[in-house]
This record gives sequence, C-alpha cells and structure tokens, in this order.
Amino acid sequence: MTRVARLTAPPGSQSSLREANRARLVESLKRHGRLTQVELAGSTGLSPATVSNIVKELTASGLLHTSITSRSGRRATLVSLARQLGLVAGVHFSSRQLHISIADATRTVVSQTSLPLPLDHRHDAELDRLSILLSDMMESLGGSVSDLLAVGLALPASIDYRTGMISTPGLLRGWEGVDVAESLSERIGRPVYVDSEANLGGLAEAREGSARSVSSSVFIRVGHTISAGLVVGGDLFRGVNGKAGQIGHVTIDENGPICRCSNRGCLETFAGGPALLSLFPPSDGMQRLGDLIQAAEAGDGSSRRVIADAGRHIGIAAASLCNLFDPELIVIGGELAQAGEILMAPMRHSLDRSALAAAGGLPEIVGASFGDWAETRGAIAVALDHVTVDAEAMPFSA
Repeated sequence: MTRVARLTAPPGSQSSLREANRARLVESLKRHGRLTQVELAGSTGLSPATVSNIVKELTASGLLHTSITSRSGRRATLVSLARQLGLVAGVHFSSRQLHISIADATRTVVSQTSLPLPLDHRHDAELDRLSILLSDMMESLGGSVSDLLAVGLALPASIDYRTGMISTPGLLRGWEGVDVAESLSERIGRPVYVDSEANLGGLAEAREGSARSVSSSVFIRVGHTISAGLVVGGDLFRGVNGKAGQIGHVTIDENGPICRCSNRGCLETFAGGPALLSLFPPSDGMQRLGDLIQAAEAGDGSSRRVIADAGRHIGIAAASLCNLFDPELIVIGGELAQAGEILMAPMRHSLDRSALAAAGGLPEIVGASFGDWAETRGAIAVALDHVTVDAEAMPFSA
C-alpha cells in the first residue's frame, strides 16, 4: 500500500482518538471525493463540530482543500483532499479498447487517452505498450511514472483476489496464469491493483454516479462481453473466487450455441457483441457494435430488432439476478448501452415479466453516468483506496 505518511499515537489516548477521527474523515473523502461538512458528518458519524475542527486543522496543514458551494439554496463548505497530494492512474483494457486516465487526489482527470486494441490482445505486448503510454503521459505533465502513487487496472474478466490472476480459464486468453498487477508493477515500479471491468464500473457508479444515492446496485456491462458488478453499501461483492456477477454466463438455453466458457447457451451467445454482429451478412458492414448502434439510431429496422432482442435476453438474466441479489438499482454500461432506450425498454419489459414482484417495486434500470469512462473512473477509485493519506508530519494542535 502506498503511504504518504503514517499515523501513530499511544492507543486509548486522547491524541489517538483525534488521529482516528482524522483518519475516518480522510477515508470518507477518498471514498466519495468531494463532500460538504454536513455530508462528512453523516458519512463518518462524527459530530458537525468535530468535523469542522478537523477540516480547519487539515486544511491549514495542506492536506485538505475547501471551497464554498450551494446545496439546496444554502451556502455550504465543500471539502476534498488537496490536489498536491499526488497523482494516480486508472486503466481499462476492454476487449477492443484501451482507456487511460491520470487524476489527482480529488479525482479530477488531468490527462486521458484511448486507442483501439486488437481483438485477441496479449498481456505482455499490451502491458509493455501501457508502460510507454503512462511514461509519455506523465512526461507531458512535467513528471515521471515514479510520481504516480498507484495504478488501478480494469480487465474484461473476473480476477481471483487471492492470486491476482484471471479466475476462470477461457474468458481472457493471452492473460491467463499471470499476476497482472505484479507484472505491470515490475514494469513501472509503482503499486498496481487489478479488478474486473464490471466491478470497477460498478464501483464508479456507486461512489459518484447513477447509483450514488442507493445502498445496493448492479452494474451490468454490455458490449463485446457481458458481465456485472455487485455493490453493497459502497463496497464490491466479489465472491470467493472473484466470479460474482458473471451474468454473461447465465444459461439461457441449455441446448444453445457453445460459449467461450465451454458451456452451452450462455447469455453472451445470444446478446454479446460477436453474437449480435454475426446476425448480419458481411455486406452490411457491421464490424463493431458502434456500426450496429449507428444503424439503429438511423432507423434501420433490423438493427433495432437485434438490439431489442438482446435487451429482452439481458432482462431475463437480470430478473434472475434480482431474485437472488435484490438490488435497489440496475445501471447499464458498456458499448451497447449507447443504444439507450432501444436496449433498455425491452430489458424493463423482461424484468417486469420475469422477476419476483416486490412491495417496493422492481429496481429501476438506468444508463451509466460516465459512458465509456466508467471503468477507468472505478480504477482511479480503487487506486486511491490503496493510498494511505495521514498527517504524521503535520502541525496539529494538541
């Protein structure tokens, strides 16, 4: 874990209690980004007076930054970590695209880039390329890779947290049997933290996006592959092997097509990108999901029908997920989410038909707040989660 400084005090002392309160406040800001002092009191359980005193001390020491904002027509003090604490990077390898963002401690992005990837990309070549790109981006900011506090990395497959490796064989060939975090860390000399793209997309939406106001949510990522991230109380639920949320491999038809996971009739074989594009002859020019969405938005009936059918299949799988997990909200992200209501309206219809009824109603289905960058923002969040910020050298009053 990257450490900016370290908190130490005799346990049980008044000084120890103050330091614990400061640490609780800082962790809340790392988790949520910017909060008002009233919101900080609610998220930390500390009294408004205690929060006000800590904010004044840490602002004077340079650890926090404050500004005046307006909430519900009233002036409020908005608090965040100070930008000068350092930079982190968020990286997302999807099946067909690489996204990189560099952000400061307030989660403000200071540099970002994206580029296409070959379909069957391999870890060695892509991590080499990523190392060069990170170096170039940091140099353009007047620094070097060694200035990064941490790097978060999203991959299109579930990760076993005990080993740091892909948890299920066959889902990301060219990356299997490799501790990806360690491999990248050896290249750039900085700590790296890896998780699945669905988990990190879900984390971003729960921390600062569409699902910020609910206690439990599901982020369903629909693109070349299909997967889900499950969030409870702002934290990810990964399962024992990191496989929780693999909705793309829910069986829709046990006699259906062979899936890349070696089973038959998985959701991906009906609603994943390759399955949808394969329904069109080569002469139609449907090479990527973007082509399909563009045609649907232009009114092409076949394209709209293909996307709507995918929405119905995803909705059936989402209904099973709701019956098991019972979330408050479902957020749809990934490339196919750009189809908007063409996809989500049929999803809602399937959910209404297939999910168990509830007194409070079924969860709402909404689009992701951050579009193509949701997973990268989640990677930034997980990098910041692993940066320890404290004030050992700061001049606090006793």
